[in-house]
Amino acid sequence: MSEKRLFTELFVPAGGDASRPAEILVEGGRIAAVASPGEVSRDLVEVVSLGGRLVLPGAIDGHVHFDDPGFTHRETFETGTRAAAAGGVTTVVDMPCTSLPPVTSAANLRSKLAIVAPKAHVDFMFWGGVSGNSICEESWRRDVADLVSEGVAAFKLYLLSGMETYRDLSPDEIRDVLEELVPHGLPAGIHAEERALVLEATRRLRGTGAGAPRDYADSRPPEAERAAVATMRRLCRETGARVHIVHLASGAALAEVEAARREGLPFSAETCPHYLAFTGDDLESQGAVLKTAPVVKGAADRDALWRGLADGSLQHVATDHAAAEWPREKTTGSIWSDYGGVPGVELMVPYLYSEGVRKGRITLERMVELVSSEPARFFGLTGRKGRLEPGFDADFCVLDPKGSWTVEAERLHNLNRYTPFAGWTFAGRVVATGVRGSIVYERRDDGSETFLPPGTGRFLKRESRAAGS
Repeated sequence: MSEKRLFTELFVPAGGDASRPAEILVEGGRIAAVASPGEVSRDLVEVVSLGGRLVLPGAIDGHVHFDDPGFTHRETFETGTRAAAAGGVTTVVDMPCTSLPPVTSAANLRSKLAIVAPKAHVDFMFWGGVSGNSICEESWRRDVADLVSEGVAAFKLYLLSGMETYRDLSPDEIRDVLEELVPHGLPAGIHAEERALVLEATRRLRGTGAGAPRDYADSRPPEAERAAVATMRRLCRETGARVHIVHLASGAALAEVEAARREGLPFSAETCPHYLAFTGDDLESQGAVLKTAPVVKGAADRDALWRGLADGSLQHVATDHAAAEWPREKTTGSIWSDYGGVPGVELMVPYLYSEGVRKGRITLERMVELVSSEPARFFGLTGRKGRLEPGFDADFCVLDPKGSWTVEAERLHNLNRYTPFAGWTFAGRVVATGVRGSIVYERRDDGSETFLPPGTGRFLKRESRAAGS
């Protein structure tokens, strides 16, 4: 294979919704040039045509639960990263809480890395964490420092958790963790639901025998998110730590995020495609297939989140990919015991292109920011990931903007194949994905697909201590 590879017959984003014809020269896995057609010499270069498609920077899904090791009946790192590759996602950031042991110490991180690295189809990072379990250990502060040294991307904390292996923290405990993180400059990602409010509503509803999907939604009302984000706004102000609200679903909670940012606090937030697409009415009709925490809210919340993406109030889109064992864990006979979580890593890019860009909710330029350049900055990969520029890793998503297709759950690539998006028709289809210049996924015109072997992806350590939030 030639040391140099030239990708031709393609278009790249050119500001707003515009694109321009280009060629991309790759050397040693990095972009050497993004040139106009015909500007790069073909001498000693392998030429690869991309058929006039749109080439975007590879997406970064900063919030996935690939369950490996420990919960591989739900997902594995091989199947999760395979789905990522099929969806144009070239880097994933895996959560610390849904593997055993949880990533709350350097030893646990190294154990997990040894198991999952040979399985990865795309590049990956790890969140570190502090849980209600680990904060009881005398070593927890040292563990935080060790995890920073191991290159974790950020730290995950819960104000409300349903996991016995990764329990939630009180606000005072979160304050202690935030103070510990300040010198390191790493952000804390917060699952923000007010514990007492949710537990009391759940106790009350279950006590009446309520068990419909709408009852589950009522147990996690918008006020639970708003109050929790307000708590984190206060703790951010008091400690100066970087705070990031994960999987935001509520318009009222978004207003708290906006207020924190107007204060000049280092405060940010992400949302997920399912919160942009669905409401409580859909939860009522789809049932546990759409059960998540936080829960989907109302149409006004959904509209507020889209506005937040467009105006910059929300910084990222991530998927919170968290598959159940299908169908067993989604059909227990009670919405209260059905597993909460949906797969999503494969559909993020096509959803945002179809429902965001093509429907005029966000520009193509903004979509690239939301799934590529902004997550790269947040996770300390500035200068390496998230842009189609010389010196950056040659990570890209090849999108056929003319390809219209209907989502069929059984044709997805993760382990447990169900989705609330089944039956949706998307405009625009991912037809190839490149990681460091190698085509790790390709969909041919006849519908056949190829993947490079597991182990193609690499573990990435956070490069920058103090990238802004």
